Amino acid sequence: MKSALKIIIAVIVCLAIGGLSGFATTDAIEGWYATINKPTFNPPNWIFGPVWTMLYIMMGIAAGLIWKAGWERQDVKTALGIFTVQLLLNGLWSLIFFAWESPMWALVEILVLLAFIILTIIRFKPINATAAYLLIPYLLWVSFATVLNASIWWLN
Repeated sequence: MKSALKIIIAVIVCLAIGGLSGFATTDAIEGWYATINKPTFNPPNWIFGPVWTMLYIMMGIAAGLIWKAGWERQDVKTALGIFTVQLLLNGLWSLIFFAWESPMWALVEILVLLAFIILTIIRFKPINATAAYLLIPYLLWVSFATVLNASIWWLN
């Protein structure tokens, strides 16, 4: 399979996971989420869509670059397995926080997600440093989201 096609497929998969988790948030943004206490540093709701779209694209490019290194390699399989776990955890967080309205359990889950993002970066770097660096903005955003999640849990 061509390298570009691997990257395109990986981007589509990441955007699909993001889109599915977006469905979990839509109703809650107007309902439950609008009624809870939020910290003063809570960004406006409109910022999340564009930021997450860019992050999912960067995540997909990163995964595609790793896939491009050769599926027959055990380190590639391991790295992409860890990437898949963190991607599923990413989608699960939206369900826990928004659909299930549980900031406390979402906080527990996002801490696990952070660990898997770090592990993904560590596993990606020896295979393709660019792929690892593409995940740094994602790590920073999820770190911010962790602080935001913890603040919301504390305030409510």
